Amino acid sequence: MTMEIPFSELLEQLPKQFFASLVAKVGEKIKAGCDVINLGQGNPDQPTPKHIVEAMQRAAANPKYHKYSPFQGYFFLKEAIAAFYAREYGGNIDPDREVAILFGGKAGLVELPLCLVNPGDVVLVPDPGYPDYWSGIALARARMEMMPLVAENGFLPDYEAIPAAVADRAKLMFLNYPNNPTGATATKEFFAETVAFAAKYGIAVVHDFAYGAIGFDGRKPVSFLEVDGAKDVGVEIYTFSKTYNMAGWRVAFAVGNEQIIRALELLQDHLYVSLFGAIQEAAAAALLGPQDCVTELVALYEARRNAFIAALCEAGWEVQAPSGSFFAWLPLPKGISSAEFADMLLERAHVAVAPGIGFGEHGEGYVRVGLLTDEARLREAAERIGRLELFEKIFEK
Repeated sequence: MTMEIPFSELLEQLPKQFFASLVAKVGEKIKAGCDVINLGQGNPDQPTPKHIVEAMQRAAANPKYHKYSPFQGYFFLKEAIAAFYAREYGGNIDPDREVAILFGGKAGLVELPLCLVNPGDVVLVPDPGYPDYWSGIALARARMEMMPLVAENGFLPDYEAIPAAVADRAKLMFLNYPNNPTGATATKEFFAETVAFAAKYGIAVVHDFAYGAIGFDGRKPVSFLEVDGAKDVGVEIYTFSKTYNMAGWRVAFAVGNEQIIRALELLQDHLYVSLFGAIQEAAAAALLGPQDCVTELVALYEARRNAFIAALCEAGWEVQAPSGSFFAWLPLPKGISSAEFADMLLERAHVAVAPGIGFGEHGEGYVRVGLLTDEARLREAAERIGRLELFEKIFEK
């Protein structure tokens, strides 16, 4: 007989992966022969730029990289990261003390609660927000307090609405602009408020800058570290996944507060022996090489955004265009849940979207769309939605 091996309490308390069921539903439809336009996920659809791939290919042949990498990564990559921040944001980053190399942005986001909070401590989390913030908090056995993101406030948290008793107990706060799922962007004024709030209550700030390159209408997204005092209270996490279409390469970095960087590297010393050196060399080539690929990518997403939003409006669904990221956050009328609406679109229009409830309680009433297919397919998705009889009734066309 096979022995039954129970999971640990730690694994049992992890949040359920809401989107696993969405992936399964889409897979079933595709398997049944349906032409599904899948706008429900956030997986970049463009290839990694050629010069980055070629840098990796050359480096992979170097026997130096066939051995273990230094535990905390090669210093040449940390220097490239500091140079990148100086060029893009005017930041003064010490590559020796203020940079940690990560195994993808998700790894750093999950690791940080383990580094900075104890069981029972409070972590402030955006709602709606990226669900993997919850995973690290659960692993640390900490407690979440949600910061509602509502349209009336530009999908920014209202610090004055956070009770002092909650702020006093908070040890960590997650932010993310350009935002997943809302597509909202933040201002320097907001980040200055964040620094003041964090300093007042002794809260470490983690700004998830995953979509840092993707801003529209000629507006470059603001880095948290552009604000005076930001390094005193927090770090910013930047991934190569979106800017350089390197999602499968699993490389990212954290920059900022020296103590938080030291904590991250200490934990990672016990988990990994750094990244394959050839990936680190390719990452440095991405940061220091030609940036035309980034400009072209942002233009591609902006064209897709414009085409999709225009097609939805033509179909009778009045929605706002996102100011950043590669997502659109679409409001629903009252009377139908986000999960019901998403199921209806998949079943009747063969269009997959992500229900807002999967991003938190305040995500209800919305669905998220990824602009990760070509303009023609995005317009077709909007047209399919507009042809639905139930859609017409819901939106009272």
